[in-house]
Amino acid sequence: MVSKDGFIQINIVVKDIETAARKWGELLGIPTPKIRLNHLEGGENYTYRGEPVSCDLLVADIPMNGFVIELHQPIGGPSSFQEFLDRHGNGVHHIGFEVGDRRDDVIEQLSEAGYDTGRTLGIYPGSSWTIVDSEDTLGVNLNIKPRR
Repeated sequence: MVSKDGFIQINIVVKDIETAARKWGELLGIPTPKIRLNHLEGGENYTYRGEPVSCDLLVADIPMNGFVIELHQPIGGPSSFQEFLDRHGNGVHHIGFEVGDRRDDVIEQLSEAGYDTGRTLGIYPGSSWTIVDSEDTLGVNLNIKPRR
């Protein structure tokens, strides 16, 4: 289905992104990662549990060797990130895989294997993503992307 060669990200949901970004910078010996606002607009570009919704996230990316640590702090609206934070507090929300033009086949295979692939879909200029609900069996959700 997915390949270890396609691994591109670890997403960590946090309650306080300013502290988390500063502490990651200190730990890695890098400047504090910049924080930006990411608005996900409902409709065909963003759905959560099959419904179009809008939400806001504070986001900080920490580039690593070949992958990124992505920090998210939900700040408004329903999302899988807010759901995760409410259930668990700070923690790893998903790991991401880039699968190229096999995306639809991978999503179908994961669905046939019993994973909930309809949880969250996001579309943005140049790419898209699908959060696969695999937390109960894999210990973490998956993010399937066609490309970066």
